[in-house]
Amino acid sequence: MKAADLFNLTGRTALVTGASAGLGLRFAEVLAANGARVALVARRMDKLKDAVAKIEKAGGTAIAVDADVLDRAQMNRAFDQVEKAFGTVTILVNNAGVAHSTRAVDLSEEEWRRIVGTNLDAVFYWAQEAARRMLAAKQKGAIVNIASVLGFGVSKGTIAYSTAKAGVIQMTKALGLELAFRGVRVNAIAPGWFVTDINRDYLTGAGAGLTRDIPVGRFGQDGDLDGALLLLASDAGSYIAGATVVCDGGQMVALRG
Repeated sequence: MKAADLFNLTGRTALVTGASAGLGLRFAEVLAANGARVALVARRMDKLKDAVAKIEKAGGTAIAVDADVLDRAQMNRAFDQVEKAFGTVTILVNNAGVAHSTRAVDLSEEEWRRIVGTNLDAVFYWAQEAARRMLAAKQKGAIVNIASVLGFGVSKGTIAYSTAKAGVIQMTKALGLELAFRGVRVNAIAPGWFVTDINRDYLTGAGAGLTRDIPVGRFGQDGDLDGALLLLASDAGSYIAGATVVCDGGQMVALRG
């Protein structure tokens, strides 16, 4: 089989959260470029419209859906809107996330709930809803959760984020176990350091020296997660369930020795 056929997503409907910029936008572009009809979900409708226009200009099919991932009513409305436009969502990319740099003793309850709510709770609720709808429609599909290498190890000032991402990894295993036999594969990608909107100031400033701990010698760039995404979202990954694919330039290998 040719690679183009193996990774072909024609006829699939994909929904990507946090898709207005950064990794989420790239995920949406890659899915659309490989044939999927893509719904881009985020709160910034102006950026979503620009992203949709970019995808359509490249020959893809996409719509913008305004929703806060923490709002269950907006989540249900988003799925309804996508189903009306494209049919049942059979690929979900749980990408929306927020970061922080507050040390544990200074972290407020409000910030803890915001970080864990967005990075863990919302991931479960969106995965749960996507799975429910796929099963009801008797459709096979794939859910790709975006975890982090900080789900395996920690750094100072990331207690809420690291805890949430560790939860995503465990959640992915549990969902993979429960849903794979019903035709819904759940897996995760754990990126290393990628420069995005939520960490740009740090990685281009005080954190620039982190590249010394990355064997490939640089931070992640656009395109470095494309292969992992397509593997887990397409039939190429039909025998992968409950797994987390680490894409970090070898950083975890170097740290573990």
